[in-house]
Amino acid sequence: MVAKLPRLLIAGLSGDSGKTIVSLSLLTALSQKGVDISVFKKGPDYIDSAWLSIISKTQCRNLDTYLVEPDDVYNIFTGNAGKDISIIEGNRGIFDGKDVSGTHSTAGLAKLLRAPIILVVDATKSTRTIAALVKGCIDFDPDIVIAGIVLNRIAGERHKKIITQSIEKYCGLPVLGSIPKLDKNSTIIPGRHLGLVTPQECENNLKLNSILLEIAEKYLNIGKLIEIANNAEILDAAAAPASRQVESKTNNNEKIVKIGYFKDSVFTFYYPENLEALEASGAELTAISSLNDKSLPDIDALYIGGGFPETQAQLLAGNKSMMESVRKAAVSGMPIYAECGGLIYLSRSLKYDGKLFLMAGVFPIDLKINPKPVGHGYTSIKIDYDNPYFETGSTIKGHEFHYSGLAANQLDNPIDSIVSCMDVLTGYGIGKQRDGLVYNNTLACYTHIHAAGNEKWAENLIENALQYKEKRSNRSNSWNSNYSKGNNCSNNLNSACAVQNISYCG
Repeated sequence: MVAKLPRLLIAGLSGDSGKTIVSLSLLTALSQKGVDISVFKKGPDYIDSAWLSIISKTQCRNLDTYLVEPDDVYNIFTGNAGKDISIIEGNRGIFDGKDVSGTHSTAGLAKLLRAPIILVVDATKSTRTIAALVKGCIDFDPDIVIAGIVLNRIAGERHKKIITQSIEKYCGLPVLGSIPKLDKNSTIIPGRHLGLVTPQECENNLKLNSILLEIAEKYLNIGKLIEIANNAEILDAAAAPASRQVESKTNNNEKIVKIGYFKDSVFTFYYPENLEALEASGAELTAISSLNDKSLPDIDALYIGGGFPETQAQLLAGNKSMMESVRKAAVSGMPIYAECGGLIYLSRSLKYDGKLFLMAGVFPIDLKINPKPVGHGYTSIKIDYDNPYFETGSTIKGHEFHYSGLAANQLDNPIDSIVSCMDVLTGYGIGKQRDGLVYNNTLACYTHIHAAGNEKWAENLIENALQYKEKRSNRSNSWNSNYSKGNNCSNNLNSACAVQNISYCG
């Protein structure tokens, strides 16, 4: 089946070139026109994706050929592409990849999707040289289609004129936008150590929409951009084999277990495919606030994604009843899967900005936020110990980006006394090339995974949740029958915590 899928890929010469501002401004203008949009982000990313979702009012999906097989990336795109136009934001520089060959680069994604590229160029303190850079990109890989240029941080009309004429003369490409240097006081989205602030922590999105719309209408050639998207090559939606779907254990979308996940201004890092895979396998998902809810609801498993626990550590630590509820759930054997920010939440303590905050204490590790990244980039993990979610001996692909690491008091003997299941082949993990702390049915790691690239993850989480549900039901029946004998589970809880050396934060 062939499909006309209008699309543009917004690329740049480097990080911080202006790709996100161009993408958000264009999406704002298209939304204003009532266009049916879909939006995608290249690479492992949560924050830019969240902003793309907020502005486009639709779910942004990540396209990454390292985390997910290229055929499946192709199908994620064709299966979710908008009727009128799809905007794909690249990452880093256009040819930047995992190795010297540029494997998994934005250019590689453009070739996979045969998407026309709009190249965003930071023109700060440069004129005619910009044309040489653009010409170099054209010649560097003749298999990509650079269809137009957007200039960013233009100093004035004379600056714009010289660069535009140079690009048109030496490169034969149209300049489709020229965004001036923006006043620092009107910074569109504030940033911090991991990039932009998340939408959940940013106020006054109405003002943001107004600014973005003004940028698009004043400085972008919207009509020409739409025309280029419409002229994109027709795709064969059947060219790639059908995406691998998580095999459903239910009939008629029956929900067999309840899985909770932290969803608030702290924990926001979830790929939509991860949540969808759980639902497809029979989970009823329940959103939980780590800040406002006082205890876990009636659930059979818990998923804690990444986020910024450090920036709201005081509020998290103040909700002691939720932390105690999570800790008791871990001791009882509830399946808990935690990534990065979730690992921090399950640690014993976190030091940030000179202050120490007590966390849930499921794992006896103390963490601190460092001034520079501890782990940053793609990861390759060998599973070398039994755990509830990954087969021993298998290799999984993921990514990490964390400033947190082990505190000074644990650097000499960091995790030797704690069970871990991940041998870090590429990346950093927690320390000593290890990741994936295991306790009962809890697994916590710095590595983020994408469900479309890890077929069994959702299925195994569902299976463990179902087993826990059945055991809990059996325990409840046993407790009722033995209540008169004076049995009390608190002694078991205390002894289990003592084995794990858990320090209560209350």
